[in-house]
Amino acid sequence: MHKLIPKYYYFIDKLDIEEIKNINNKIAVIYRNYQNKPSIYEIKKFHNFCKKKKIKFLVSNYFDIALKLNLDGFYIPSFNTKFYFKKNCYGKNFLIIGSAHNAKELKIKEKQNVKLIFLSPIFKTNKSENYLDIIKFNNLSKISKTPVIALGGINPVNVKKLKMTNAFGLSGISHIKKIIN
Repeated sequence: MHKLIPKYYYFIDKLDIEEIKNINNKIAVIYRNYQNKPSIYEIKKFHNFCKKKKIKFLVSNYFDIALKLNLDGFYIPSFNTKFYFKKNCYGKNFLIIGSAHNAKELKIKEKQNVKLIFLSPIFKTNKSENYLDIIKFNNLSKISKTPVIALGGINPVNVKKLKMTNAFGLSGISHIKKIIN
């Protein structure tokens, strides 16, 4: 796996610089807010801060913004099944990643030419009744040629269980800063 591809990812739904001010620069930040399209000004300001801190910054579901502002990459959520991503329209360091919850979605993400696939949820979360756990996670990761990232329910208590997986890295919403920093 290429050394420029981060192993750790932090999901945010607000472009709040205070939220990431003390974040470890090994953690890439993914902005995902599907209710409100972000303003170009806010994205630029946030991206400039991330550049200064050497934090990779990706945006979810707004491919046009990611390209226009020359962000570090683009995140394709599991529900996005579009195939409009042409390899020659972005640079070689532009990272396209996506998420999947099952084998069908995993294959779609591979066809979308993602470099990493977030498999989720690996552990039980407040929002999910169904979760993969270690065995299902490993079985799904084996059918993919693309490296996988563990997502969902990861906390300081169960993070050690990830050593039993085929995960390239991990991601989270609430506990990632505690685990990596």
